[in-house]
Amino acid sequence: MDGNGRWARERGEPRTQGHLEGLKTAKRIVKAASDEGIRYLTLYVFSTENWKRTREEVGFVMGLVKRYLREERAFCRENNIRLRHAGDKNGLPPDIAEEIALACEETRGYTGLQVILALNYGGRNEITRAVNRAALAGADLSSIGEEGLAVFLDNPDVPDPDLIIRSAGEFRTSNFLVWEGAYAEYYSSSALWPDWTGEDLRLALGAYQRRERKFGGIQHG
Repeated sequence: MDGNGRWARERGEPRTQGHLEGLKTAKRIVKAASDEGIRYLTLYVFSTENWKRTREEVGFVMGLVKRYLREERAFCRENNIRLRHAGDKNGLPPDIAEEIALACEETRGYTGLQVILALNYGGRNEITRAVNRAALAGADLSSIGEEGLAVFLDNPDVPDPDLIIRSAGEFRTSNFLVWEGAYAEYYSSSALWPDWTGEDLRLALGAYQRRERKFGGIQHG
């Protein structure tokens, strides 16, 4: 969800205001995704590298996350949305980890869109933690295959993403879903994240639908 800082700077506002608007956009896009019948949506909320930012900015973002988790339970209930988490729980402030666990548990039975909040998340970190979990489970790491390791990822039951969207004109992978996104299609939009609407999502989906996915093979016919 790129562009919060740039959005604020263009308006002479502090970066924190950009994050606040970005949170509003996240809710808007979650509703649009639900209306489009999308089954899984992962939001890259906070990466393992984002701790390098100022203490004030990190604290503000964590406060927004906590506020979202507490205030949007009714929104999730009304729209049948299940919340899930991806990332290293052990590196989160205890109160945030507790709020995430509570939100995930309270929405577990909802059967609509599943929103995965990637918080304190990094693709390489996830793979490393998966290897450690496999080792603790007694797996033979000298012969473990892709399927064997995949079951130790953060959300092994969630399908690999079909489409990864970058806002604010970004093109890099940014350590996002490194394992799961191996064959995902990428779409980059010049629009800053706080400016995104349901129409931006629909444009991304339309572009995806026009792609020919080969998964390393050749399409015949």
